[in-house]
Amino acid sequence: MRPFTTTVFAEMSALALETGAVNLGQGFPDADGPASLLEDAVAAIRGGRNQYPPGPGVLELREAVAAHQARFYGLEVHPDEVLVTAGATEAIAATVLALTAAGDEVVVLEPYFDSYAATIALAGATRRTVVLRPGDGFALDEAALRAAFTDRTALVLLNTPHNPTGRVLRPAELALVAELAQRHDAVVLSDEVYEHQAFDAPHVPIATLPGMAERTLTVSSAGKTFSVTGWKIGWVHGPAPLVAAVRAVKQFLTFVSGGPFQPAVARALALPDEVYAGFAASLRAKRDLLVEGLAAAGLSPLVPEGTYFATADVAGLGWDDSVAFCRALPHRAGVVAIPVRVFMDDQDAAPTLVRFAFCKRDEVLHEALDRLARADLTAGPGAG
Repeated sequence: MRPFTTTVFAEMSALALETGAVNLGQGFPDADGPASLLEDAVAAIRGGRNQYPPGPGVLELREAVAAHQARFYGLEVHPDEVLVTAGATEAIAATVLALTAAGDEVVVLEPYFDSYAATIALAGATRRTVVLRPGDGFALDEAALRAAFTDRTALVLLNTPHNPTGRVLRPAELALVAELAQRHDAVVLSDEVYEHQAFDAPHVPIATLPGMAERTLTVSSAGKTFSVTGWKIGWVHGPAPLVAAVRAVKQFLTFVSGGPFQPAVARALALPDEVYAGFAASLRAKRDLLVEGLAAAGLSPLVPEGTYFATADVAGLGWDDSVAFCRALPHRAGVVAIPVRVFMDDQDAAPTLVRFAFCKRDEVLHEALDRLARADLTAGPGAG
């Protein structure tokens, strides 16, 4: 059993309030997305689009998702193969519930987003994890991946760019996943919510690989792309029979959501390339600011290639447990972070890694880094 449950976020948020700490724990921006997106949502509300949208999602958003996939990746997606969901989290949950059951196994990269383990458990399936190790630069280990597949593998839950490590999987790694998925007749559920936050290596959807479009369900989200995480507008697309199975579950989860937000997101997906490039450039600069500041404060950061997050090793400060460090940090420095151990089954793989979110205003990051620089972060009396 992991030392923290997923209530770690609630605990850390409570500590932030109690201590007045800068919260770099949860991954949500503290500034709104494009002004045009917000105005389009207001116009949709005032225009009366406030009742239930169609079950699969409004047509203009499904068309926009299809156009986006063709524009950025050359994928041919029909709007009828797109399902709009209450964020990526629902898309993942509905897919796992639709396609797995007791006796099935799901291959997952570890560390993993906490909802993955929860939804696999809800489905009665078993997770088979493949550890991404910091000493290997979080590269995908071929032997470990091959060992994770069995004759009971039904689903591969892939995440790239990867939360919390920030790793962007390379084409050769994706090709290995594709080879094994085809050999074992498994469906790939590809969580690509950080697709437009890849900084140092291009994001490649696994559905673009030979033979994979017909066995891949691709998930993304307006929340991460456009910094409107509270809107909870996500989507999943793939082969029509698989999407129909997911929709059969989704209708009994939220039924529908976000009526006036859906047409606004549709328009935003058509924003020019330079807008998307600007999103990535801004986050890359924030990443560099955070990584440099963490290093100056005596932590050992690992430079992420994408996402909202950077991890750092606190072993050099004398700590042997990231959970204890994160519980002490708000009191020591007035900053909140998340121990990577809460995202892992293997408690020995990365016991001293800590995750910081950099999707914040620059002044917030500067304040957090100033606090870290002034604090005594070394392990010692009262450490945890």
